[in-house]
Amino acid sequence: MSFLKNHNVTQSSDGGRTIVFVHGYGCDQNMWRYVVPLLFGTGKIVLYDLMGMGKSDAANYDFDRYQSLTGHAEDLVGILDELDAVDAVLVGHSVGGTIAALAAQMVPDRIKALALIAPSPCFINDADYVGGFDLETIEGLIDLMEQNFLGWTSQLVPTITGQKADGLASTELAESFCRANPKISKHFGRVTFLADHREDMSKIHCQTLIVQCSDDGLAPLNVGNWLASAIPSSELKVVDATGHCPHMTEPAKTADLLAEFLETLK
Repeated sequence: MSFLKNHNVTQSSDGGRTIVFVHGYGCDQNMWRYVVPLLFGTGKIVLYDLMGMGKSDAANYDFDRYQSLTGHAEDLVGILDELDAVDAVLVGHSVGGTIAALAAQMVPDRIKALALIAPSPCFINDADYVGGFDLETIEGLIDLMEQNFLGWTSQLVPTITGQKADGLASTELAESFCRANPKISKHFGRVTFLADHREDMSKIHCQTLIVQCSDDGLAPLNVGNWLASAIPSSELKVVDATGHCPHMTEPAKTADLLAEFLETLK
């Protein structure tokens, strides 16, 4: 099995350090197109689609394998192995950040650093941890997603993008959600929103950048502060932005922070 083929991997021709971008739930590698051109020259840029998303080979979506985010992390490790990547930087958005963090723990010899964009190891509030939602609300959102996916999309997308439903990013994200196989989207959605990988964050030992939006309805700033305390070698940068997708709504600001971070790794 070729991970590069199955995940529709695309690569820039630039040399230097390998930088792999991991998109979030319901998206595909195309969502990075505003940021990537601003980072040309910083290394070899690698983009791919999570299994079941974008132009990945959805026939290989194994509902048992992807019952947890570990399956997606193992896919990323497979891509890194085929690329024979060394000292790679993983840039992950939202759940893609968690997937990148898990992969970095599996093959620490291949990973130099992580950049987590609007990350959340757990969306559910728990005692002093403020993830953004109580369990009852999350379960209600999942029930709505399973019963009425289009209704769920129209309700949640404006929260994710921080825009009205007819905004550019909202329209693009809604279309991306609707292009995916609904059965896979519902399965991956349940896994994403019920995942709790807080214990894994303290196991990250590579240099880590955390980029959090100042007003994120999905992953509040409390999550960024918690991650900065949990990950030993980490730094939190807050983008003045509304929503959960700064790489789409504030690409210049996001690219600047990534470029500054990459510069510190030289």
